[in-house]
Amino acid sequence: MTLTTTAIGGPALAQERRIVTAIPGPRSEALMARKNSAVASAVGTTMPVFAQAAGGGVVVDVDDNSFIDLGSGIAVTGVGNSAPRVVEAVQAQVAAFTHTCFMITPYDSYVEVAEKLNELTPGDHEKRSALFNSGAEAVENAIKVARSYTGKQAVVAFDHAYHGRTNLTMALTAKSMPYKSGFGPFASEIYRAPMSYPFRDGLSGPEAAKRAISMIEKQIGAANLAAIILEPIQGEGGFIVPAEGFLPSLVEWARANDVVFIADEVQTGFARTGDMFASEHEGIVPDIVVTAKGIAGGLPLSAITGRAEILDATHAGGLGGTYGGNPLACAAALAAIDTYVEDDLAAAARRIGSTIVDRFTAAQATDPRIGDIRGRGAMIAIEIVDPGTNEPDAALTGRVAKACHAEGVIVLTCGTYGNVIRFLPPLSISAELLTEGLDVVLTALENA
Repeated sequence: MTLTTTAIGGPALAQERRIVTAIPGPRSEALMARKNSAVASAVGTTMPVFAQAAGGGVVVDVDDNSFIDLGSGIAVTGVGNSAPRVVEAVQAQVAAFTHTCFMITPYDSYVEVAEKLNELTPGDHEKRSALFNSGAEAVENAIKVARSYTGKQAVVAFDHAYHGRTNLTMALTAKSMPYKSGFGPFASEIYRAPMSYPFRDGLSGPEAAKRAISMIEKQIGAANLAAIILEPIQGEGGFIVPAEGFLPSLVEWARANDVVFIADEVQTGFARTGDMFASEHEGIVPDIVVTAKGIAGGLPLSAITGRAEILDATHAGGLGGTYGGNPLACAAALAAIDTYVEDDLAAAARRIGSTIVDRFTAAQATDPRIGDIRGRGAMIAIEIVDPGTNEPDAALTGRVAKACHAEGVIVLTCGTYGNVIRFLPPLSISAELLTEGLDVVLTALENA
């Protein structure tokens, strides 16, 4: 493995794309055979290779191939893999203690993470936070809190939404395969409203909001509705950015009707979109913000942060969990948050986004298969379509992704129709490495 030396004096991975074997290489093939005989077949993988190291903007596999990382483990390693502050903090914590259960013997790092979240999330109202393990777990607890606070049961999610794989969050998630098919019955009192999807519905934000609110009022009724939950930019659904005015209109309606507005910022949070939280782009202030993924530099942690009167309405002992706010994850989160703020990674995200958008906008001028380019910051996607009909072209999207993987670039696909390529590079990626990765993607699209 090629190493270089960083400014802090420690070893770091060479920031280069390097293919030294066929993809997958022999060691990855052997490990995949072991995986297939030991791991449930329902646990799939996007890449056919096994990682042995990662850092900066690369992932190195067990055959010493070095891949440009345009996925960040699905937006988790925003500060970079094994970021120096995170490594140092976790090493210190693991030497002190690994677990006590905060509900039994609490520790200050949990409290400090809550304080940071209360400070950073949108709004200057008094807030409370609670920590959990995964995005889905945090979403479930946000729903629990909203129902407890309002005394109502119904919850509205949106077309193209993704909120998790547990029973309740599967009900909130829109896409059947592979997330829901065969796993029902699902949690009750979950309803779905139409999402603003400018590329496909052509509606303004207020028009799309009026359509959604009309459905909510007619089919559910505000008197029965505990919460609206929405990703400010939808993730798995295709990086759908709602038309301007859609989110503020929904928040205004929710406020007027005693409905809790929950922003699922699991994928959009922590500088990913060019601001600390995507809700800030249109100035909305959610009642509850759900966070996970980028919060702790790769360690499992999630949170809900919301208005004090909402989170404090639940009885003592109603929230918790054995591993929620594990001390290692809390140490990592404090270091990651410090990195986002001190290194101004929101600005880095904006630079990354400008580069990606500029490259694909130029390509779109001569390639009508690029139907839409959307997103914010370092959360950008292209929607691939049939140029004659504008219909989704999932087959072409899959071929492009596979070609990128073979050439040493990790890209992810998404979207209700399977025709979206999403870009989620680490915010620590170099401009040179990003440009090279985009060159590979554009070549793969041209040749597909």
